[in-house]
Amino acid sequence: MATVTVVTARPDTRRRRGAQDVPGRVRQLLERVEECLAADKAEDVVVIDLGGKTSIADFMVVASGRSHRQVGAMSEHLTVLLKRRGMAVKAEGTELHDWVLLDAGDIIVHLFRPDIRAFYNLEKMWSAHLSEPERAAI
Repeated sequence: MATVTVVTARPDTRRRRGAQDVPGRVRQLLERVEECLAADKAEDVVVIDLGGKTSIADFMVVASGRSHRQVGAMSEHLTVLLKRRGMAVKAEGTELHDWVLLDAGDIIVHLFRPDIRAFYNLEKMWSAHLSEPERAAI
């Protein structure tokens, strides 16, 4: 089973809803996304709690696939899962499968090939408030 790292954000007074206030349906959807990624053998899955950081979504999921084909398959499987759950999914990057972004409203999923993920390093950007030892663990 894939290892999942969860990163939480520091409170921000501009956002009224905190991580503890996230509806149960969003948490359930996040669990299904994690299960789908695990079934597709995604690597280095990181869940970033965006509560207090931004209002664009509640969670961001970042994962890697070993090849273009694996990233493409993961994005297709997640799109089907999210649409079956009634989510309107917007996808970007489905032509090349280097970096695919799936926006399901409450959850944003980034799927990368490892070299592209290392270049953009989204986890570091979204966890900038963490201490150096905590960032090093990501």
